[in-house]
Amino acid sequence: MLASERGAAVSRIAGGASARLSWESERAAILSGIGVGVVQAATPLVFWWLDSAIVYALGLAAIAAIYVGFAVGDGRVRIIAVETSVAFTFVVVAAAAITATPWLLVAGFVGHGLKDLWQHRTHFVNNTRWWPPFCMAVDFVVAAVIVVEIAAGLHFR
Repeated sequence: MLASERGAAVSRIAGGASARLSWESERAAILSGIGVGVVQAATPLVFWWLDSAIVYALGLAAIAAIYVGFAVGDGRVRIIAVETSVAFTFVVVAAAAITATPWLLVAGFVGHGLKDLWQHRTHFVNNTRWWPPFCMAVDFVVAAVIVVEIAAGLHFR
């Protein structure tokens, strides 16, 4: 093996290790996500003049669209196309949830959380590191709060 090949191999190994989050960093991302999830779950209180379904739907659409920005940062056309399509799907689910059942909001947030888990495992979009575990925690907290609100009989419209 030539010296340049050894250097490239070491760089690949070191780069892969540094690209992965340590458990402490992952834990911090998840705990931060839980905190932000609680805040996001309270956003209907901030926008009291809007129906809760609209506020949650806007939040779901915004969260889904963030990966488009990551995809643009990644720069690969295929990744941009896939992430834009996925974001559009979540926007459609969010829009449907405004006039249909709030269970679509639960499905949307859980679905996005599962997408975050998949992203965390596959690193489909480069340079997202801490975002997937953070966003997954936000998504699951908001979904859980919506389930509790549905069970409590909260009126979404």
